[in-house]
Amino acid sequence: MAAEVLREYALGDMKARYLKDKETEQVSLLLLPLACSEREAEKSQSADSLVQIKAVGDIYNEAYAMGNSMRNGETVRRLRFADQSETETEDRKWIETVLRDDRGYQVKHYLVWKPHTPYVRIFCEFENQGNEMVQLEMFESFSLGGISPYADGDGAESLQVYRLRSVWSQEGRLEVLSAEDLQLEPAWAPHAVRCEKFGQAGSMPVNKFFPFIAVEDKKHHVFWGAQIAHPASWQIELYRKDDGFCVSGGLADRDFGHWTKNIEPGTVFRTPEAIVSVAQTDSIDLFTARLTAAAEEGLERAPKCEQELPIVFNEYCTTWGNPSHENISAIVEKIKDKGFTYFVIDCGWYKEEGVPWDIGMGDYEVSPQLFPAGLDKTVELIKQAGMVPGIWFEIETVGKAARAYQMEEHLLHKDGKPLTSYFRRFWDMRDPWVEQYLTKKVIGTFKKYGFGYMKIDYNETIGIGCDGAESLGEGLRQNMEKSQEFIEKIKQEIPGIVLENCASGGHRLEPSLMRQMSMASFSDAHECEEIPVIAANLHRAIHPAQSQIWAVIRESDSRKRIAYSVINTFLGRMCISGDVIGLTNEQWEIIDRGMAFYRKITPVIADGQSYRFGPPIYSARHPKGWQGLVRIGAAKAAYAVIHLFDGELPEQIEMKLPGNYVYQMEEVFSDTPELVEIKKGVLYYSPVENRKALAVRMRVD
Repeated sequence: MAAEVLREYALGDMKARYLKDKETEQVSLLLLPLACSEREAEKSQSADSLVQIKAVGDIYNEAYAMGNSMRNGETVRRLRFADQSETETEDRKWIETVLRDDRGYQVKHYLVWKPHTPYVRIFCEFENQGNEMVQLEMFESFSLGGISPYADGDGAESLQVYRLRSVWSQEGRLEVLSAEDLQLEPAWAPHAVRCEKFGQAGSMPVNKFFPFIAVEDKKHHVFWGAQIAHPASWQIELYRKDDGFCVSGGLADRDFGHWTKNIEPGTVFRTPEAIVSVAQTDSIDLFTARLTAAAEEGLERAPKCEQELPIVFNEYCTTWGNPSHENISAIVEKIKDKGFTYFVIDCGWYKEEGVPWDIGMGDYEVSPQLFPAGLDKTVELIKQAGMVPGIWFEIETVGKAARAYQMEEHLLHKDGKPLTSYFRRFWDMRDPWVEQYLTKKVIGTFKKYGFGYMKIDYNETIGIGCDGAESLGEGLRQNMEKSQEFIEKIKQEIPGIVLENCASGGHRLEPSLMRQMSMASFSDAHECEEIPVIAANLHRAIHPAQSQIWAVIRESDSRKRIAYSVINTFLGRMCISGDVIGLTNEQWEIIDRGMAFYRKITPVIADGQSYRFGPPIYSARHPKGWQGLVRIGAAKAAYAVIHLFDGELPEQIEMKLPGNYVYQMEEVFSDTPELVEIKKGVLYYSPVENRKALAVRMRVD
């Protein structure tokens, strides 16, 4: 590559190196660990632009790229370096790189770093400075060219790719594949494009994959990775033609997400943000914590009541969509002195008689059968018990039994017809009438009754898009943009409101929505054995301080089962539900001890680093073996959580505790006394039965 270093910037323990090709004047971006020793690796690679964009009508890349990738086509090749500047504001460093072509196309690439953080935010802007409309069909948020600059040649057998797969109630499964497994080796000549493009098309951004990628150079122990902050269709591309290995991603393009965008003269279009990092480390868990640390910026702005990660009671798994003043009164009477901060009235409070909750949403009139004296009486009861009342809304959809279902002129359309799943339709969030309607129904409800907590659910995906824009994908993007604007309106009109992000559990666990909310429902796994597997997986995708985990307690549960369920929540935020009215004092004793234990470890949940232990868990539905997770906090504290599943019981579990610290055991929580001890930095546990859990709280010196 005939390139010269344009400029380098130190960004904490990272550095951004910008390279300019002497012939093409294209600019590449390398993100490198500052402490990594460097050597000049022998490589044959072409420049790969830090901006990946394609305009309709421009020539595609050669060598079998069409249908696989729109990267590096004519639009990219005509862009030339124009300028680069660095600006420091009160709490940010901005690096702006400007590219232009002779048609009046200008692209600005922004890299933004907040001091003392282990990641950067990257996005791009396209400005049409020409005289004619430009139609874009691909515009990605970030592109890293030449990953693994330390390995000679193509880095054979050294590059490893990490993805997080996701399906309903089994979110966050880690997939690890070599570059060779993905056929991302270059050919004998630098001719054919190799590209692994993956992502999601629709309004559930975590439906199939999380918007996440990591690539590891195993020989030099360096990770590169990114998350896409976007609530709709997205894509990530792993790309190579030669010894270089490139990663880019952002909005799903025309091929993948049916997206085109018209840019009129004098107008600007901005991509979503990407959160990007690099580190020299031995662990994917240490690396992903650098990306999830970006959530702390949102947590700092969360309502004051959220700072101590208080405990939630949600009545969904108690009433199963049939809340009423009568049953809520009984629940409140039972739990009012237990230390819950939030009491959430879940779906069904609007039900008409004989209509299931999941086909009646949209009208949102309080049910006179369920709340004969009015909802205000129930809310007042919750407040008098010292809890913040919360309520469920699915604001963006309508069920087939609702009158709103027939308001077709205000609903999304596709091919001129109302966009309909089996029994749901979708509000057109771009419609001013819809905004007024939801302002009355949603914000009006909060103001009328004084709710302080909102569970925002979302139980269907729009798919590739909707009418009303130049493309189906752009219709989807605009609609989801307006959804996020309405969420901001809720926050502005109800100051201090606590928001929960839910989408059939975990289908919306992406950074832009997580930044708007205090926490998220981690999954729709309510009371199954695999909850700790999913909850631990999600440490790689979202900050555990935002991961609300169900502990559903049944009257028939043994002490062992109750302890298992409660300990699950130590992997994130505690949410209790279930048969709380009929529990015995003995059952409550375990829950009470678990809640007290949780309160002691919340500083570590909020500010800590997670380490995973145990054999691979192949089946989420039928887990075998054991799983351990240790989280070490900043304030000389740590805790460990161990779950035993089915299969052969190990005689002893040994977990080498991280770092060269002295660990002192302070408290063990389980249903029975446990054979556990710490010697010379190793935690030893001798289990006696399967399907059991324990937690250990430790001091770290």
